[in-house]
Amino acid sequence: MQKVLVVDPEKCTGCGICESACGFSHTTSCNPVRARIKVVKWEPEGVDIPIFCQQCEKPVCADVCPVGAIKRDEKTGALLHNYDICLGCKMCMIACPIGGASIDPVEGKLIKCDLCGGDPQCAKLCPTKAIEYMRADSAGMVKKRKGAEMLKNIKSLLSGN
Repeated sequence: MQKVLVVDPEKCTGCGICESACGFSHTTSCNPVRARIKVVKWEPEGVDIPIFCQQCEKPVCADVCPVGAIKRDEKTGALLHNYDICLGCKMCMIACPIGGASIDPVEGKLIKCDLCGGDPQCAKLCPTKAIEYMRADSAGMVKKRKGAEMLKNIKSLLSGN
């Protein structure tokens, strides 16, 4: 069963440890701008959300690549970028509907989450467990439990208990 990265924005504090861990794991530099994950902050609302490649089932990035430089790793399910054949046209980055790819400012190459070969450092080192790496079938259950808990709380509020 494939695993996926799941984010719980309510747990994210915006600390940036995920970005530093990712940057270090890929470049041996603790530089968040070189990370494959970016924490997007909405200051007025107090919301921080880690954004990264979702390894889409039907990847638009792979579809628009004119040379087929993006292929799925059968072991991890990650969409991997082959720099040897990449033209650097950035069509994949532009086509991504969630902004899951970016450009490494040092090398000028496209970077996106590769799930760290099946051991994502962002999830491993997230102090609040806002990012978790779990089986895809379990991810749905986590959301359902959270929804049930919210409904329970709403019922409790409405009944005055």
